[in-house]
Amino acid sequence: MNKKTLVFGASLKLNRYSNYAIQRLVANEYEVVAFGMKKGMVSGIEIDAELLPYKNIDTVTLYLNPKRQEDYYNYIVSLRPKRVIFNPGTENPEFYKILKENDIDFEAACTLVLLSTNQY
Repeated sequence: MNKKTLVFGASLKLNRYSNYAIQRLVANEYEVVAFGMKKGMVSGIEIDAELLPYKNIDTVTLYLNPKRQEDYYNYIVSLRPKRVIFNPGTENPEFYKILKENDIDFEAACTLVLLSTNQY
């Protein structure tokens, strides 16, 4: 079942959806790595504050608004994920086009809903 997931835009704040997504992914036994602006731990997962060359990423789940995503297009594409999930508020047609050109699947969906309905 392991779809290694990068939570991109992870937050240490408990009231953030990215934080809750890490918790739910861990609870559902997915392998999780996380990138955010501040280092720290959520549910035993270290949030990295520098871009690392993660390997074998199945899914990148985005928690950055479209404007903030621009600086990371090339990095995310370089990871060669199988898919990118654009959570509510992160939808980005410009990035969709780049992903499509690189044969990377994407969907506008909510990671938390996908997990709770067994569609992840």
